[in-house]
Amino acid sequence: MNKNEVLKKFFGYDSFRKGQEILINSMLQGRDVLGIMPTGAGKSLCYQIPALMFSGITLVISPLISLMKDQVRALNEAGIHAAYINSSLTERQIVMALANAKNGQYKIIYVAPERLETGGFLDFAMNAEISMVTVDEAHCISQWGQDFRPSYLNIVKLIATLPKRPVVSAFTATATQSVKDDIICVLGLKEPDILVTGFDRENLYFGVNEIKQKSDYVLNYVKTHKEESGVIYCATRKNVDMVYEILKNKSISVTKYHAGLSAEERRENQDAFIYDEKPVIVATNAFGMGINKSNVRYVIHYNMPQSLENYYQEAGRAGRDGERADCILLYSAQDVMINKYLLENKEVRADMTIEESLAVQERDRKRLQSMTYYSTTKDCLREYILKYFGEKAQCRCENCSNCLADFEERDVTSEAVHIIECVRELRERFGINVVIGVLRGDKKSRLLSYGFDKLQSYGAEKESSEKYLKQVFHELVTGKYLYTTEDRYELVRLTKEGANLAGSGQKIKIKISKQAEVQKQQEGKKRQKQRISDVLTSRGFDLFEKLREVRFQLAKEEGMPPYIIASDKTLADMCVKLPFCKEEMLEVSGVGENKYQKYGEAFLTAIREFVNGKKEILYYEKLNTEKEGSKLKKKGKKNLN
Repeated sequence: MNKNEVLKKFFGYDSFRKGQEILINSMLQGRDVLGIMPTGAGKSLCYQIPALMFSGITLVISPLISLMKDQVRALNEAGIHAAYINSSLTERQIVMALANAKNGQYKIIYVAPERLETGGFLDFAMNAEISMVTVDEAHCISQWGQDFRPSYLNIVKLIATLPKRPVVSAFTATATQSVKDDIICVLGLKEPDILVTGFDRENLYFGVNEIKQKSDYVLNYVKTHKEESGVIYCATRKNVDMVYEILKNKSISVTKYHAGLSAEERRENQDAFIYDEKPVIVATNAFGMGINKSNVRYVIHYNMPQSLENYYQEAGRAGRDGERADCILLYSAQDVMINKYLLENKEVRADMTIEESLAVQERDRKRLQSMTYYSTTKDCLREYILKYFGEKAQCRCENCSNCLADFEERDVTSEAVHIIECVRELRERFGINVVIGVLRGDKKSRLLSYGFDKLQSYGAEKESSEKYLKQVFHELVTGKYLYTTEDRYELVRLTKEGANLAGSGQKIKIKISKQAEVQKQQEGKKRQKQRISDVLTSRGFDLFEKLREVRFQLAKEEGMPPYIIASDKTLADMCVKLPFCKEEMLEVSGVGENKYQKYGEAFLTAIREFVNGKKEILYYEKLNTEKEGSKLKKKGKKNLN
């Protein structure tokens, strides 16, 4: 079979997504590859299809037990023999798995990096035909990555030990330039074909809300999205417990996850979420790695994470099926102080030198600064994220809270000059809080003890709020008029452009939010990506719910998550295509031969019974007119017989 036939037969897709075919062709030609692709872009297919076409075995190195189990389960459901080797298995089970692999039973084996140096695994690897080694979550090999794991260095030793060097492929969803360079260097990729398909997830809406009553916001949001599955991330166990109790007391089907729970409680709660028994979960960032739940419709961050890498990875757990989803960050200035405290008290790894430790601390401070700017900027949030990861972006995406909000542009040159003059008077020896305190004429003992009340800048902006002045300050940093030092004190310094701003005639402008209900505007304006309920008619949505019930029953019988049986996107495609026979069912996106053999008839029966054996149109068709542009128009039910 060629790659297109493999794609259709086992995975049920007619065509490849962006970038997939390029990487697959490179691997099949024996070339190393590095794929940097956003969550939901189909990274796993990129290595699974070559693995099925190679003569030997493909080893997939992954740090995530839950992801391994999910992937192997999904492959077996597709009719592909695969196995995993990690700490969840007994030694006897591992011996049996390796024996089966030697006998050619498996084409793909997922392995935890910690297992690579064990005697049993090395003996197997030295005597088996290893065609490819795939490194999943490849950023874990870089000490500059947000999730460095020393055990990943075992991969390099394994590749060097094998009798014949296999193709080496590496994949990650998020990598800055320094992390990308580290992956290539440390893994020893040989002239790799590198593909960055882009970090943009067009189906995701990004929002930042700076509010005091976070719990009220979360409760209202969840209640108005009660038919949907979502994750609410909190920075501390205390907040997890608090938010969980608030939702539970309002009869919301919710569970929770943090390290303070027993292993058994965590497993049960995670399963309840994955199996849609409890569609909402409140969790610390200990939850989510390797969770491949495709129908998460929202991710809310109750607290600001420590870096954009962490935020984008966690927010990216929404909308993995390509359907519209919300990623909302609830910001408060206190989040910054808490994260600074956590970073200052972060445990230093024993294997690091003093120089490496200081470099990591400096990196963490810079990341927190970038995360803070994301949370306070009034520019396009998607543009900010993409620029951070080194990608060009449009100035407006029309699918984030800033693009949909109502702003007015204000000239703040006078305030900017006051800030710069204050920094100059303070001889660039203090941080932002002292600068703003002086400008506002604060009578704090620290400022008065230094004699700062005698400065010309003292009280120059006494009518301005702290929040407003910080927004001007952030604009000056973004425009490279000011910068902060990369140490724990973050002293404010002038650049050459900043020192000359007063006499340059340059205007500084910022966006100020008008006194409007931004949230109401966001909900009222049409977003770019529609939800399933927008595409299907009311009767079509009834069929969709019926198919979800069928899927849930099948999942219970098989003892696996519903999304492995069929994604919401696949069920929606059934409602649109309305298959009555095998040939028509195989045209549904995500239904391959093996899936049809196991579950096809159950879905076909449900569909035929629902429409009484008569073809109907259960969706809205798009029509284009010169005056109205593209819009959805209901066609209604129609007998096609």
